Amino acid sequence: MVVQEVMTEDPITAQSSTAIGTVLNTLFESDVRHLPIVDGDQLVGIVSDRDLRAFLAPSMLELEKPEDVRKRLAQPVSTVMNADVVSVTPETDLSEVIEMMIDQPGTDELVGIVSYIDVLRAAQDLFEE
Repeated sequence: MVVQEVMTEDPITAQSSTAIGTVLNTLFESDVRHLPIVDGDQLVGIVSDRDLRAFLAPSMLELEKPEDVRKRLAQPVSTVMNADVVSVTPETDLSEVIEMMIDQPGTDELVGIVSYIDVLRAAQDLFEE
């Protein structure tokens, strides 16, 4: 089995200049946990819901200072994204991707994204056969 068989093609993305608050809304509305970050059409990073929660936690503890929360939400997502992404081709064997995910989660030209949920669904399909 290869990546192309399980990846989500044409994933929702955000530009690196997009405000963190907008990215949070996109994650919530799209019901996804990871969002590839691009400059134009070039993949430059990835952000997860956990990255954003960790970034916002300090300001959320001080809700009496709503301006601090607003300032954090207005910052570009590039300030919190993980720029250390892992790229593979659609022809890469899924077993290789699983090994990579165990060591370092992640996703050049963005054609799709493989999450651990995609891998688990593929494994489930194999067991149901």
